[in-house]
Amino acid sequence: MAVDDPRDGVEQSPTPGAEVSGAPTARRIVLGAQLRRLREAADITRADAGWAIRGSDSKISRMELGRVGFKERDVVDLLTMYGVEDENERAFYLDLVRKSNERGWWHRYTDLMPDWFSNFVGLEESASLIQNYELLFVPGLLQTEEYVRAVVSHGQPVHLDEQTERRVQLRLQRQKLLFRQGAPRLWAVIDEAVLHRPIGGAAALRAQLDHLLEVTKQPNITLQVVPYDRSGYAAEGPFSILRFAEPTLPDVVYIEHLSGALYLDRPHEIEVYSRVIDRLAVDAETPDRSRQFMSKLRQEL
Repeated sequence: MAVDDPRDGVEQSPTPGAEVSGAPTARRIVLGAQLRRLREAADITRADAGWAIRGSDSKISRMELGRVGFKERDVVDLLTMYGVEDENERAFYLDLVRKSNERGWWHRYTDLMPDWFSNFVGLEESASLIQNYELLFVPGLLQTEEYVRAVVSHGQPVHLDEQTERRVQLRLQRQKLLFRQGAPRLWAVIDEAVLHRPIGGAAALRAQLDHLLEVTKQPNITLQVVPYDRSGYAAEGPFSILRFAEPTLPDVVYIEHLSGALYLDRPHEIEVYSRVIDRLAVDAETPDRSRQFMSKLRQEL
């Protein structure tokens, strides 16, 4: 864990005028963490801060965790209460308010996404390193369009309706972050079974293997395969770890299930999953040997 838990420690403060991570979700978290730091430095309770903005202590808690949008009027009142008088510093925070309320590209898909997944997409946009372990599917950021269609349609791509088609486009749009300027690094570990499971049929699997062999030529994309004889010990299910260059953003473990997702960001939780992904990387074939493995499998199909 690169930084302290935002609920338990004191983080580094961004310098007024410094650039903060680009996605609105990340900006909300940064702004919330800084407001909490200012409140604690002023020795003010959440309840008192909430009263100052005509709210409650739970509202302050949600703001400080970056889970809600910010009103400029509320932040102005809080900065005054916290004793922030320097005009440049106030301008920095208010600019961050405006930027945190901007809509990300995924806003047009919000009718398809529950809040717990919308938050993940926002954080994914700001990550500098995405670590991923998958047991059943090719990681979403590396799936071909045909593979995506098979997954989101539950194996019936010929029956795609308009809403499901938009889900396909959402996943394809997410993948663009790996090829933009300043792209994050993706380090994925998959179980060997993923490469044998014919999602979408044999032709789709061949195309998917071709795609994996192509994209892993990118310097920011690393893929490792855990062979059958070494799998099943380090982790019980898939998960992702998002790591950020912004010092006030805590690393996040994301675990999705059928009806929601878990976000873990406490230092001891991050440590557990960091050890797991390190163990998986050791158990897996090296990136070069993984490419050789996929190439051999592709030739056999």
